[in-house]
Amino acid sequence: GSDPMADIQKLAEGLDMLAKINPISLGQGQGPKAIAGIEEGSQSGKWVLLQNCHLAPSFMPTMESLVEKMDPTNMNPDFRLWLTACPSPAFPISILQMGIKMTIEPPKGLKQALLRAYLAFDDEWFNSCSKPREFHKMLFGLCFFHGMILERRGFGPVGWNVAYGFSEPDREISRQQLRNFLNEFEGVPYAALNYMGSEANYGGRVTDNQDRRAIITILQDF
Repeated sequence: GSDPMADIQKLAEGLDMLAKINPISLGQGQGPKAIAGIEEGSQSGKWVLLQNCHLAPSFMPTMESLVEKMDPTNMNPDFRLWLTACPSPAFPISILQMGIKMTIEPPKGLKQALLRAYLAFDDEWFNSCSKPREFHKMLFGLCFFHGMILERRGFGPVGWNVAYGFSEPDREISRQQLRNFLNEFEGVPYAALNYMGSEANYGGRVTDNQDRRAIITILQDF
């Protein structure tokens, strides 16, 4: 799976706009909040990020009307409206025609998964651990593990009994925990890292008992 939120935050950080992002997750009852966010952001120069538009099909006509009525001459030049969605027939075609479209697809193959993971690391973070040798080896193992469990989904019930939506945020929180644990503990807390990864971060999505045993065993190898 892929989540564009991290990429948008990275772009905003480079443009000194990170503090001006207003993320709003669409869903039941979020329409008025989204309208207020767009109106306020267009005047103050914020980046308004409406997430999961495919989950709010009833709000799409309203959003289409708001976008069509936008007048750049009456808006702050720093204002941007970001919309994230899975493919959905409810998403307005006119917005796709007027806006800039970007597609993020899950990596295909272990090599692409590793490349995407390492390209997302900046040098300062990559070299910020107090145990660099252990950190770099275990980080590679984590990224390889992430790519492998994504690939297992392509084998149906031979890979997982249930199709799980493992995504990049699972890997992101795991890598941050890896660095933090290595910095804070005197040794390498293998048991704690394995538990957080296989039982909490990734395992929180796993509902089948056999799949849970499998993911715990797989992560122990890394």
